[in-house]
Amino acid sequence: MQIIKEKARLNSWVATIKYEGGIIGLVPTMGALHEGHLSLIRQAASVCDWVAVSIFINPTQFDKPLDLQNYPQTLDEDIALLGELNLNIVVFSPTASELYDDKIEAEHFEFDGVELEMEGKFRFGHFDGVGTVVKKLFEIIQPDKAFFGEKDFQQLQIIRKLIEKTGLPVEIIGCPIYRESSGLARSSRNERLSDEMRQQASFIYQTLLKAKEKFGTESAKQISDWVENEFKTHPFLKLEYFEIADSNSLKTVKNKQLDTPYHAFIAVYAGEIRLIDNIALNY
Repeated sequence: MQIIKEKARLNSWVATIKYEGGIIGLVPTMGALHEGHLSLIRQAASVCDWVAVSIFINPTQFDKPLDLQNYPQTLDEDIALLGELNLNIVVFSPTASELYDDKIEAEHFEFDGVELEMEGKFRFGHFDGVGTVVKKLFEIIQPDKAFFGEKDFQQLQIIRKLIEKTGLPVEIIGCPIYRESSGLARSSRNERLSDEMRQQASFIYQTLLKAKEKFGTESAKQISDWVENEFKTHPFLKLEYFEIADSNSLKTVKNKQLDTPYHAFIAVYAGEIRLIDNIALNY
């Protein structure tokens, strides 16, 4: 395993791998690695010669300074964990000034309205930050394939739009949500939950499963009203939003169409910690 912090050194590594005809897979992360990340890395390693794992807490995608400040920084532990995988891995862990060339600001993107739905309504500028850092990573690492977890399903659709808009030659691969035994979607933020709150947070996935059951017989509005009422009575969790949307456009559904795939999306606060999840409803 190699650890690289400088773009110039990474450029040399990329040039060597490309010259040798190697296939590079990229798994972008913000660190605080968990089994969800490792599942992406293993999948990448199964179809690529090398896996580039970026560990970079991107400041331009945080709409709240306190959220950035509280985000876990566990680089040494992350590197140790990656070393145990015994795979062909290069870790790219730049400083913000190195990656952004001392001009730490987001580029503005338009993603055909996908960026305005759900997370876009509650996290101003978030997807500009995501698009900016992912574009930079694609340009520097030049991966053949990039792997993203479906927990951040809207982000996955944003990245697909980014490829469509920029024409960068990267194959985007979405990977299934990796869950804890309780059903709670794996997230670096889970480590900030108390044991009790972590147990209570399994209610999020349980609610999504019930919403999926109801989808065959009830309208989207009926299901949304039911979810809101469920969280109104929950003593520990506060619902920020629940949306049933077209899986491709992410537009909120009004009248279900038989030939359209749908997802349910949810964001919940467990104390001060924000958790998101989603589930496919009809495929």
